[in-house]
Parts: sequence; C-alpha cells; structure tokens
Amino acid sequence: MNRKEELLNAIKERKELVPLVDEVIFLEDHLAKLKKMPFIKTHPANEELQKVTPASRQYKELLQQYTNCIKILSRACGEQDQGEESPLRKWVKKHVDTKQNNMDTG
Repeated sequence: MNRKEELLNAIKERKELVPLVDEVIFLEDHLAKLKKMPFIKTHPANEELQKVTPASRQYKELLQQYTNCIKILSRACGEQDQGEESPLRKWVKKHVDTKQNNMDTG
C-alpha cells in the first residue's frame, strides 16, 4: 500500500478531503527533496559566518503547511481528542479554576 492509499483509507468516504490528501503527498515529496539540501551556508574563510539557505526557508514554510494539513486530516478522521484531555489542558483547567475560586472568595 502506498502513502496515498494509506491516507485515502484513513479518510474513508470523505470525498471533500481527497484534495487535501493530494496536497499532503505533494508536500511530503518536496520536504524529502529539500531535506537533502544544505540548510546553512558557511563562509569559506570564517566558518562562524553562516547564512540560512533558501532551501531552509522553504522547508520551514512547507513543514508548517504540512503540519496544518495533517492536523486537519487527523481531526476529520477522529484521531484526535477522543475524550481524553491532554496534560496541558488539565494543568490549565486546574490553575484557572484555582485562580477563579481565589478571586471569588477574596
């Protein structure tokens, strides 16, 4: 099974998500190509002088798009938030409730 088939199986019959699957495949291919390129250029005489390459900037931008696409697919497939709160949400909820109680009584 290739990556596209894997993603199509994950979204099942949700036809509106098919273009997003194509985008994910496109982004994965480009990210893999960019990963092979240098991300930092150093000055030949002074290695402390460094410069970020265009490949690095493009990788960063595409990775953000890829991450957003994967989040959308995950939510659409119900793979996230299956009733269990994350540790961060539990902590925030506990501390917000504590502050709220202190403000009400004080």
